[in-house]
Amino acid sequence: MSLIKPFRGLRPAEGRAADVAAPPYDVLSTAEARIRAEGKPWSFLHISKPEIDLPPETDPYAPEVYAKAATNLKSMLDAGVLVRDEAPCYYAYRLTMGDHEQTGLVVAASVSAYDANRIKKHEFTRPDKEDDRVRQIDALNAQTGPVLLAYPSDPFVDALLTQTHRGTPEADVTAADGIRHQIWAMRDPALIARITAAFDSLPALYIADGHHRSAAASRVAAARRGGAEKSSDYFLAVIFPHRQMRILDYNRVVTDLNGLEKSALAARLATAFTVETASGAVHPARSGEFGMYLAGQWHKLTIRPELIPADPVARLDVSLLSDHLLGPILGITDLRRDKRIDFVGGIRGLDELERRVDSGEMAVAFAMHPTTLDDLMAVADAGEVMPPKSTWFEPKLADGLVSHVLD
Repeated sequence: MSLIKPFRGLRPAEGRAADVAAPPYDVLSTAEARIRAEGKPWSFLHISKPEIDLPPETDPYAPEVYAKAATNLKSMLDAGVLVRDEAPCYYAYRLTMGDHEQTGLVVAASVSAYDANRIKKHEFTRPDKEDDRVRQIDALNAQTGPVLLAYPSDPFVDALLTQTHRGTPEADVTAADGIRHQIWAMRDPALIARITAAFDSLPALYIADGHHRSAAASRVAAARRGGAEKSSDYFLAVIFPHRQMRILDYNRVVTDLNGLEKSALAARLATAFTVETASGAVHPARSGEFGMYLAGQWHKLTIRPELIPADPVARLDVSLLSDHLLGPILGITDLRRDKRIDFVGGIRGLDELERRVDSGEMAVAFAMHPTTLDDLMAVADAGEVMPPKSTWFEPKLADGLVSHVLD
């Protein structure tokens, strides 16, 4: 079984991409999705967040929600808003955010490779979120939310991908957040064969974002398995060279100082960090540095080098902060469940950290240096799991530009 294969993509009809493209289903609340989809009957939010078309009190995991998704998908097909390619294709997907640009490949990725850990994971999944995606796939008989994958940049594969985005794109949409999304269909059988072989030669792919979607696809494949290879034996993914991908900082804010006065906090910090008062906002320049905003003042914290271990998880900045500050000093040991801590994606900037502390909502904020793709791959290669809220990928993929129908 190939690591990846082309497929007959379900895409917006010509001129419809701007009507259809929507943010990923898991970055908007239901209330936000209702507002985004207002006056936009063909927005993919009607498929990815179908509860917006039902009464406000509807449980988003109720059976009628998944049924509504299927009805809405059929309506878009019947109206010709979505069309399916006649022959299997790969699709180039370019994301442009300001000066940053990355171009990857939309593929059907092997569930068997995922199950065998050749498509490597770095996060735990929650059964309830997996269940949600399984029901969505079964209701639609399609995978509509792509999994974000990375491959270790390889000169030969990189060069092949440059041949996939020539001519006029099938879709070219600039979203409300200013991110440009472009899609090219690649139909040349010879190039398709070369790309398939090139990816088959790679030792592994890495899940960057989409652990619940890939786990759900594996469950659906297992339920439908038997006889000849099926389209459900593959899942929708977009693969980028890891050197092109961008992880932003994923910052922390905490409601209180665990009963400590500022002077006592400073004394406790000195056991693991050097602490310097800063004249302005601290955006850490390297791993091992942290910004701390407390009582209207920024400080730069630098972990003592002898405290940085070799273990690929324990040496991550998110682990160092937890192991030497959040846990032992502030008493926060469960990042998943402790209500005293919240997380702020770097896309919102350090001003958001200042705002939340200055407002009195939070007592202290910590600015992080971003986790790198090399760190992520090292953790996955070791068969370990990243701490919660370790990575914030930008720009994000859109929903609706290419979907994978399960025949």
